[in-house]
Amino acid sequence: MKRLIYPIIIMLCAILYVSCDNYETYGDKKAKERDAINRFISENDINVIDENQFEAQGYTTDTAQNQYVRLSRTNVYMQIVRKGCGNQLEQKKSVNVICRFTEYNILADSLLLSNLIPMLIYDNSLGTYVETSQYYDKMNVTRNGTTYTASFVSGLMMRYHSSSSVPSGWLVPMNYINIGRPESENDEIAYVKLIVPHSQGTADASSSVYPCFYELTYEREK
Repeated sequence: MKRLIYPIIIMLCAILYVSCDNYETYGDKKAKERDAINRFISENDINVIDENQFEAQGYTTDTAQNQYVRLSRTNVYMQIVRKGCGNQLEQKKSVNVICRFTEYNILADSLLLSNLIPMLIYDNSLGTYVETSQYYDKMNVTRNGTTYTASFVSGLMMRYHSSSSVPSGWLVPMNYINIGRPESENDEIAYVKLIVPHSQGTADASSSVYPCFYELTYEREK
C-alpha cells in the first residue's frame, strides 16, 4: 500500500507545483499591462509629454510630433486631434453625446470593435451579422465641476460589453474639449486618441486587466 501512496503524493505535489507556477497574480497582470502600453508607445513613435508642458501649450497636443499627454491621476494617455466646435458641456445638466469610436486591445494586439472602421459583428437580438458603421453610440452625460458621469443609452459598446457603464477613460477628455454640433462647413466635432488602462476601461478590461487604445469623436445630440 505504501508503494502505491508515495507515487500518488509525488504526482499531486507535481500538479500543485505546476498550477502555482502558472498562476498569475493581479500584480503580474498589471506588470504585463504596463509592458504592453510601453511597447505600444514605442512601436507607434508616441511622444509623451507631462501635464506641465500640456498646460504651457494651452491644453493642446501637437499632432505633428505625435504628442500624447499622460494624465497622472488616471494614467490615461491622451492626444487631442481636434478640440471641437461649440463649448464644454454645461454644469449640472444631462446632455446626450453621440460618439463614434475604435476599440483596440493593446495586450492582445487585436481590434475589438469599431463604428469608425466598417466591420461585421454578430447581433444576437437580430440573429444575423450587422455592419457596424451604420451605428453610433449615444451616452447621457452630466457634468459637476470637473467631474463627469455618464451611461450609455444605445450603441455598439452597450451591445458588445453588455453594460450601460461608460468607461471612465472616455470622460477624461471632456475637461479639455468642446462638444457641440457643426453649424458651418468649417466646424469640426471633437476627436481624440486615448490609451486607457484597465482601471479606466470597460468592465471586461477591468476584470481581465488589459489596456485599450481608442479613437473617439464626440458630438452633441440635437
